[in-house]
Amino acid sequence: MKIVVAIAFILILGSLASALIFLMRDKGKSNRTVQALTWRVGLSVALFLMILILYKLGYIQPTGLH
Repeated sequence: MKIVVAIAFILILGSLASALIFLMRDKGKSNRTVQALTWRVGLSVALFLMILILYKLGYIQPTGLH
């Protein structure tokens, strides 16, 4: 489960980085930045929902503070 979350997090950061690159290259003349940021938001929401559903189904457990 940790690997799936790590991969999703890397994809979210990659989408954010690509949005920055598109912003710097296109200078606001195309909508590639908006599309990359839309992907980032979609991936973030999907990751949150996946964690929430897996917690409710009992596949992941909170560890708490020790």
